Amino acid sequence: MEGRIRGQLLKGTTTLLVLTVLRDGELYGYEIAQRIRERSGGAFVPSEGSLYPALHSLEAAGALEASWQASDRGPRRRYYKITKTGLGMLREHSQEWATFSLGMARAVGGADQ
Repeated sequence: MEGRIRGQLLKGTTTLLVLTVLRDGELYGYEIAQRIRERSGGAFVPSEGSLYPALHSLEAAGALEASWQASDRGPRRRYYKITKTGLGMLREHSQEWATFSLGMARAVGGADQ
């Protein structure tokens, strides 16, 4: 992708992005941000100011479980893993995103899309 997406367009996508990368396995915060950046080709680069509040909110909602784990390279890290509730939330957010993106493609691209 040529550049990053403007902040306003990213609003509300952090939950979907976090749940998507955690579907593949347990990660700590920095790894989550790296995976999102890698998978999006650099288009999405979550800041600490958006990522950690989203992680805490998802944990409070029961979508994620977190645990502190020792690190061989410094201080211990807080790892997050998706729960059954989180998988359900991921399905819902994925369906909403598919509907939204199809609608946007049609609106922006014209009736032929």
